[in-house]
Amino acid sequence: MNQPEPNSPYSAPLSRREMLRQTGGGFGYLALASLLGEAAVTAADSGAVSPRIRVSTNPLAPRPSHFAGRAKRVIFLFMPGGPSQVDTFDPKPRLTRDNGKPSPKLYLGQQRNLLASPWKFQKYGQSGIEVSELFPQTARCIDDICVIRSMVADDTNHPGGCLQMNTGERVSSRPSMGAWVTYGLGTENQNLPGFLAIGPGPLIEGARQYGASFLPASYQGTFVSDLDNPIRNLKNPTVASAQHRQELDALKRLNELHAEQRSGDGRLAARIDSFELAYRMQSEAPEAFDLTKESEVTKKLYGIDQTHTAIFGKQCLLARRLIERGVRFVQLYHTTGGFQPWDQHGDLKAGHAKNAAATDLPIAGLLHDLKSRGLLEDTLVIWGGEFGRTPAAQGTDGRDHHPYGFSMWLAGGGVRGGMTHGATDELGWDAVENPVHVHDLHATILHLLGINHELLTYRYAGRDFRLTDVSGHVVHRILA
Repeated sequence: MNQPEPNSPYSAPLSRREMLRQTGGGFGYLALASLLGEAAVTAADSGAVSPRIRVSTNPLAPRPSHFAGRAKRVIFLFMPGGPSQVDTFDPKPRLTRDNGKPSPKLYLGQQRNLLASPWKFQKYGQSGIEVSELFPQTARCIDDICVIRSMVADDTNHPGGCLQMNTGERVSSRPSMGAWVTYGLGTENQNLPGFLAIGPGPLIEGARQYGASFLPASYQGTFVSDLDNPIRNLKNPTVASAQHRQELDALKRLNELHAEQRSGDGRLAARIDSFELAYRMQSEAPEAFDLTKESEVTKKLYGIDQTHTAIFGKQCLLARRLIERGVRFVQLYHTTGGFQPWDQHGDLKAGHAKNAAATDLPIAGLLHDLKSRGLLEDTLVIWGGEFGRTPAAQGTDGRDHHPYGFSMWLAGGGVRGGMTHGATDELGWDAVENPVHVHDLHATILHLLGINHELLTYRYAGRDFRLTDVSGHVVHRILA
């Protein structure tokens, strides 16, 4: 039999901790990481969190907010690559009129010609907000939507842009927005993760987009890429349920005997509880991810019956099933066909049309379904990418990255529907009216959840960190 190298990590006997890690596996180890995070929280939490938001014995237990929030949970529909504002939610008649003319504004020192949108805009709803024909189904929900047309970010490149939109910082590793929200409020269902990120494809910066960074590991997002087998190692098909229960009981007794020798040390008790938590997850999570429980009418509402909308439709339906079961934060990445599908440096018309066709019906289905179930009023839905795109052409039929004035929208969760906020200039270059920086957006999201963004902090490396860094103002005008 082959023997390990003398200095190999496999040459030494397994420690108790390593044995637990290797035998727990998969979702069980997620539970273990959750409870191990308790020790880190206890050690680091010396007044870092507001007295109204304290970390309890269970780091994922529901916790009170700073004040009564309108939203209880969040669904973030993230469109990697950067959807073009002037082709989706920010119509520019002058851009159409001056199509092909040299742009009065240089881009990165280059002179480029203006490019009119190939899509027409139309007014929808009682609010009469104009939306591109790219999103006819979402447009019918416009009276429940607030379109922010004056978003501003700081990075012209995808890695920094994605990190800033998801973590508030474009360079160094910081906790993601979902991690901060779960850290601040916990989650309502202790048998499911508090934060899930769902996307079928790879991500720029990978786990940093949904990670916990220096926060305890219990707050990081659980990433789901395989919609047919959502969480790996969740099931143990080789062990019957009764036998599994007996094995856990035996392991618990062994750990209790070990704990008797270490009176006063609560860490082992937490590790014992982690296996019980994993066992409960094995019972509830499969049902939560089982879309066969849904009616054919519901599947059709989300576009699951159509080839081009099936994948994102499944993501949106999973989001609804998860939040109604108490999951705090669900992030959906539209990564079908690539990690930056909205990044049309060329072939704008075909690229944006394909992406919108894949997401429009599922998004509208999600909004309709949430509203019909009474969930939209306390569920905040967010749509957008890391930045927008230039009004001037790149080549003959593309647009470049543009963070200085772009569009995002919010719905439900205490947001005023049927309104637009802010504006870009006549061509769609710069936010000129009520600019909303990414830090302002994050401050507003936390406010809707009942969190004061200046008080939700975590002490690390000698300073108090927060999602909004040292900036951010709540955009009160869009609040209902």
